[in-house]
Amino acid sequence: MSELHYLYGQPIGSADLRTHNSDFIVKEILPFSPTGEGEHHLVHIRKDGLNTVQVAEMLAKFAKVHPKEVTYAGQKDKNAITEQWFGIRIPGKETPVWAELNSDRLTILSSSRHSKKLRIGALLGNRFILTLRNVTHVDDIISRIEKVSQIGVPNYFGEQRFGHDGKNLILGRQMLAGKKVKDRNKRSMYLSAVRSHLFNHVVSYRLAQHGTQPLSGDCVMLAGSKSFFVAEQWDLPMLKRLIEKDIQLSAPLWGRGMMLAQGAAAAMETTAMADLTEDCYGLEHAGLEQERRPLLLEPQGLQYQQTADGLVLEFILPAGSFATSVLRELVNYQDVKELQWRAALTPEAPTTTRPDDEAVS
Repeated sequence: MSELHYLYGQPIGSADLRTHNSDFIVKEILPFSPTGEGEHHLVHIRKDGLNTVQVAEMLAKFAKVHPKEVTYAGQKDKNAITEQWFGIRIPGKETPVWAELNSDRLTILSSSRHSKKLRIGALLGNRFILTLRNVTHVDDIISRIEKVSQIGVPNYFGEQRFGHDGKNLILGRQMLAGKKVKDRNKRSMYLSAVRSHLFNHVVSYRLAQHGTQPLSGDCVMLAGSKSFFVAEQWDLPMLKRLIEKDIQLSAPLWGRGMMLAQGAAAAMETTAMADLTEDCYGLEHAGLEQERRPLLLEPQGLQYQQTADGLVLEFILPAGSFATSVLRELVNYQDVKELQWRAALTPEAPTTTRPDDEAVS
């Protein structure tokens, strides 16, 4: 991610992220309320130190249903405290006493029957409360917060999408080159990594070359919608709509079909993807259709609070966007949990001094 263009230049401040799980709090926002009846059970859970798949397995075992009957709207980090919704289909059965699942790592916040299956992506957004510790250059961070509140940040897919050391991207390219992957979820994850990398590359190239300026032939999206149209020319009414954020600039989620952008925007995107033609070809032949994603990400309700321990940030992002993409424009952060994970994988160095000397890893 470090090679991607910074909209406001690389930050000078530094900070630690996720010293504790409670430093990274995520709360899902559903776009609907449970209906109160039906064969699906919506369970609202707070988890600490558990990943989404682990919780889904626990729910399936507790409800005595097949794991495929447990669904969720999105995956959430293990090293965090997250409030997340799960759907469990239990046709013709008694309602389980969900509270019996409560533990020091999992709490049932609420439960209700619902008429429909909870599907991936069925979220309005997520609320984030992030605590940064050992913060330097606080004034620079605060000035950046003000800019981000007005303009936004590049809508990059975060490093989580690509796996540790970009493993998902590597495996995705191998799969597109012919390597067989039987697991459907893994195939989807690997394809998504390749597609997301291509998107990030185009966004970075465009912002480095043109900033946030519109280009003739831009494929623009209606705010809050996946609908889009081509802006052949930017006249005053169109520019007014862009300034008022009724429409958004976009970049490609690549797939088969004709390029959606036209004119100067199409030429720019073609140049940006020139070194990634194999990725483009693979995605086109993997059955994916062309889509668009907003060029910029605008966190809503972005606010901060200075504390004795550091800096607390709070904001809301739409579903499918990444808090780390906001953070990278504010501060050079190091993920403490990630560093601990890597340290645990590193074998201890061989002893070259006295046996009672402390080894350094």
